[in-house]
Amino acid sequence: MNRSAAEILAEYGPFPGVEQVHGVTFDGRHVWFASGDRLNAIDPANGRPVRTLDVAGHAGTAFDGEHLFQLAEDRIKKIDPKSGRVLATIPAPGGGADSGLAWAEGTLWVGQYRERKIHQIDPQTGAILRTIEANRFVTGVTWIDGDLWHGTWEGDESELRRIDPASGKVLERLEMPSGVGISGLESDGGDRFFCGGGPSGKVRVVRRPKRGSADDRRDRQVGPRSASPS
Repeated sequence: MNRSAAEILAEYGPFPGVEQVHGVTFDGRHVWFASGDRLNAIDPANGRPVRTLDVAGHAGTAFDGEHLFQLAEDRIKKIDPKSGRVLATIPAPGGGADSGLAWAEGTLWVGQYRERKIHQIDPQTGAILRTIEANRFVTGVTWIDGDLWHGTWEGDESELRRIDPASGKVLERLEMPSGVGISGLESDGGDRFFCGGGPSGKVRVVRRPKRGSADDRRDRQVGPRSASPS
């Protein structure tokens, strides 16, 4: 297992009127994050807010290339990002104890925080398709180039973890500085992760390590090819 310190490239925020950063996603142009009573879009080039949507968001956020998906209490909402209109809702697998949310090749992936699980679900019905067991609290989920990563946060310790999507085995750990938490996670489809900072009101950018060994390539064959925004 690879273990290293997370390289924080940038910090955005805190933002006016934002007390908590929950779910985080990226639409290919803007970073979106949930802050309780609304969704916020910022420019990743400078961290400046560009727009908001009056949609409740209490946990994970995802983008499928056209729509936003947002965890709000015990439901997942499908949202038109242009108008903010809620187009559909499905039940969340954790019944309100859910955390991260990601989109990968036609399905949603949902973290269940204290249960230490990641569920793959049908985005039309909410039916659970498969479950991956983790060994730490799950606070954010993302797929990138066939790799499954999730955030953890317990006490003052927080990490980004790359795990085997078949077994849940931890393959790589990026350790955040003490006291710096991760409350949401998304990849930009390249070499950056966007991480929610919980009550700090910040969004942080963390460098994704490069991979290229034979073992890495074998790991990559297990899951979706990529979850990068389209």
